[in-house]
Amino acid sequence: MTEITNYITNDYRPIDSQETISLVQDFFADLNFTHFPVLENGIFIGSIASEDVETFDTDKKAGDYKYTLERFYARKSMIWLDILEVFAKNHTNTVPVLDENNNYIGYYEMEDIMKFFQETPFLKEQGGIIIVQKGLLDYSMSQITQIVESNNGKILGCFISEADLENVQVTVKIGLGAMNEIIQTFRRYNYEIISEHQEDTYINSLKERSDYLDKYLNI
Repeated sequence: MTEITNYITNDYRPIDSQETISLVQDFFADLNFTHFPVLENGIFIGSIASEDVETFDTDKKAGDYKYTLERFYARKSMIWLDILEVFAKNHTNTVPVLDENNNYIGYYEMEDIMKFFQETPFLKEQGGIIIVQKGLLDYSMSQITQIVESNNGKILGCFISEADLENVQVTVKIGLGAMNEIIQTFRRYNYEIISEHQEDTYINSLKERSDYLDKYLNI
């Protein structure tokens, strides 16, 4: 699989702090970036937001609005999940990349990171997805893994897809294993099944027909 760092790009040079806002506005008008990195004397000082730029004085320089810059970034050493988190937390489609010495080396684009994600086994490999829910203090990733593997299942990916102060939802992609047995085992361990499954639907349908038949015979 391609290394995530292969997606670091320098297709567009960073904005210099001495550039006029008029030029920065033109830059964003031609591209669909939500943010773009700004350098001052070659040092990264933050990313400027396209929405903010629209309200700035065109005669001023990017450096005059240093206080508005957003200072999120990714390290070159970060794994793709951590990079994806930076994108999500900052509602951006570009993330500057710095090395361990804080030198600017380029940026990631959301589109490229999603391409990388699509090549991971979680999306690429055939398998079924189960979404389970349990109390925040009660769930355990090791227990979830054990439940799947005790039913001869193989996990292709597992992550917390939703969480609040009470509950956690975990999305699990399973490559092998009997889904119905896995689902029933989750229930025995008091996990709520959030996702719908054909096996479940079939069992529910049989139960409904059986109940109907019982009522009919008892008339």
